[in-house]
Order: sequence, then C-alpha cells, then structure tokens
Amino acid sequence: MKKKVFFQVFILHLLISLCFNTYSLLAQPVKPDSTKSFRLFEDNKIVEISLRFDLTTYFRTKPKDSYLSANLTIHSGQNDSIRRDIKLKTRGIFRNKYCTFPPIELNIKKVNFGYTDLDKISKLKLVPQCSSGKDKEDYVLREYLAYRLFNVLTDTSFRVRLLSINYIDTQKKRKPFHQYGFFIEPLEMLTARTNCTSVKSLTLNQKNIVARIMDRVALFNYMIGNYDWAVPGQHNIAVIRSLNIDPSGLGIAIPHDFDWTGLVNPTYAVPTEEIGTENVRERLFEGVCRSKEIYDKELDQFLLKKEEFYRVINEFPYINEKEKKDITNYLDGFFNQVAGRRDIILYNLMNTCKKF
Repeated sequence: MKKKVFFQVFILHLLISLCFNTYSLLAQPVKPDSTKSFRLFEDNKIVEISLRFDLTTYFRTKPKDSYLSANLTIHSGQNDSIRRDIKLKTRGIFRNKYCTFPPIELNIKKVNFGYTDLDKISKLKLVPQCSSGKDKEDYVLREYLAYRLFNVLTDTSFRVRLLSINYIDTQKKRKPFHQYGFFIEPLEMLTARTNCTSVKSLTLNQKNIVARIMDRVALFNYMIGNYDWAVPGQHNIAVIRSLNIDPSGLGIAIPHDFDWTGLVNPTYAVPTEEIGTENVRERLFEGVCRSKEIYDKELDQFLLKKEEFYRVINEFPYINEKEKKDITNYLDGFFNQVAGRRDIILYNLMNTCKKF
C-alpha cells in the first residue's frame, strides 16, 4: 500500500515538474540568432513597433538637447518580439516647430538586439506622422514613396522601412494611438554597403559632385517638385565619396527629406517670395547648367525607369486609389514633356539652371 501511494505521489510530482518546465520555456521570449540579420533595410514589408515614453513631456517640450527614456518593441513575428530600453529626442528644424509630432532620433547605441545589423546602429531616424488626420497620414506615406522612387534610380540612396507604430504613454495621461511612419537608413550603413565614406565639408558645391550623379539628383528633385535642397551646407543632401580608386576625388550627392515637395504636396509647403513660384507643385530646376546633349541623355534614363516608378506607386497598398492617381498625374506632367515635348522641358532646364 505504501509503495502504491509513493508511486502515485512520484508520478504526480513528475507531471507537475514537466508542466512547470514546459510553461517556463514557453513564457521565455525567443532569443534572436546573434549571427542573423534583421534585414531592417533589405525588406519592404511593413514592420510593427511599439514606442513607450513620456508623450506629454515630448509634445510639450519637444526635447532636442536631451534624451527621454523610452522602450522600443519590435514585433518581429506573430509570436515573437524584441523589447529594449532606449532613448529618444526630437530632431529637424521646420517640422520640429510646425508639427505636433516632430521627427524622432532613436539612440540605440550599445543596445543588444541580437541581430548583426541592428547592433551596428547607434542612432536611427524615425519620420512620424506630423499630426493627426488622414491628410497627415498620406503625407508621411507619400514621403516614404519619394525615397522608394529614388531607390529605383540608384543604390547610392537612403533605404527606408515602413512602420506601423503604436505609441504608448508611460505616464498614462494619454490613450495609446497608432500611426504610420518610417525609419531612414543611417548614413554609416549606407556608406558601408556602397564602399564609401561620408564627407563632412559644408563648403562644397555642385561642381564638387560627379557630374552625371549631380544631374541625376537635380532632375529627380525636379521630377518630384523639390527645390528645398542645396549641396552647400549639405541642406537635405548628404555627400559621400567612393573608397574605390577615383582620381577625380569627386563626391556622390544623396537627397533626403522629401516632405516639402510637389509629390507630397503638404498644406504647409508654401514657397517664399525668393523662390518665385506660386505653389510647391510648380517645378523649379536647381541643377548645374549642362549642354542639351547631356540633359537629353539623362532624361532618357528617367524615361527608361518610368514604368518602375509607377509600379512602386501603384503596388503600394497603404494609400488609396485617389492618392495614387494624384501622384501619377503629377509625375505625368514631367514624363509627358520628357517623352513628347522635350523642347519645353529642355528650355525650362537650360533657362533656370545654375551657372558656375
């Protein structure tokens, strides 16, 4: 009898132990493979993240000089997530003053995510929705598309990753809310994958950039209706230089910050009197003066990419058909001249180009 009772107690203890150990294993978060890349900027699939921080202080003070404590959760899979403590602050100039929700800088230096690419990043730029409203949502999605369009032209461009963001107030004074946004590839990641080095000088001009690359940047900005850029001061332009043997020593210009463009067409983008245009959808060429033959050759390259540009827009599932039609109609204004009335576009380019 005693043996039977002992055996039953032993079996019961064994079952409880097995159940407890199984539960413990299931309750533990899955650790990412430290040799594996998260592919943050190598995939166009949307990523869901959650940001927990003091939203009231963020909105009230828009801190640019000091960081707020925050917690970032990357929902990397249906049953998996990465949650880490980080720091954040605001960045930018115009949007920092104008927007309810200014651009964000995430400080993730020395944060061990367990992924090779994430662990190499010190600071990460996040472009959030400027403020509430469907139109503001469309603005950030359109700006994301502008980056994707420049990716079509060249690999020496900033990659972006679309985000579905849950904002959670750690002070519990505001209800959680959701918006779209996107990460911008850090410059050090771009230079590493393109075998380049960044150039810090603010005294460069367009003559210090490889000519065909400068022309491509200037024409792309003309295509999307962007005049808010300049090589001097590196205003919305980053400059890198190839580490390959290049006797010219000239740089590579990479545009960024596309909110103030005809393609995005935000209500706050009002041209100044010095610009000389009535609205942001009027195109203004800011490139260096070249010969007709050089412009012709570069415009042919844009025409070859037209269908790919339109495919990026039309296959994007997060804006409606009305928005897609508005974007493609705007681009039609450029491509109709490139394909059929090139004399008009050549006149515009050669009449407003910068002479050095």
